[in-house]
Amino acid sequence: MLRSLDQRPATGGKEDPRVTELRTAVARLRRELAAHPAEFSDRAIAEDELAALAAMAAHGTPEIPRLRRSLLLIAGSIGSVSALAHGLSQVRTVVDLFAEPPRG
Repeated sequence: MLRSLDQRPATGGKEDPRVTELRTAVARLRRELAAHPAEFSDRAIAEDELAALAAMAAHGTPEIPRLRRSLLLIAGSIGSVSALAHGLSQVRTVVDLFAEPPRG
């Protein structure tokens, strides 16, 4: 599969592993949220911000302030839904990785 140049970091042509982890964690939480039967008032906010995170991950290394803003909005909107706590924690862990220099 060919990727556009904007999806590759400037060093070595390989994708940043943090971006791969972000994509995976966001996809997992999106599936969990979609499968969650209960409706809650801020569900649409969580869905919109997860879509924004997925789009950022699809286009290369995301901007850290935007990642954190999305994480805060997601946490605020689904933080009280205990069934989604593990998936939210995984997304948070990956977002925190962007504060560190890329591995490899």
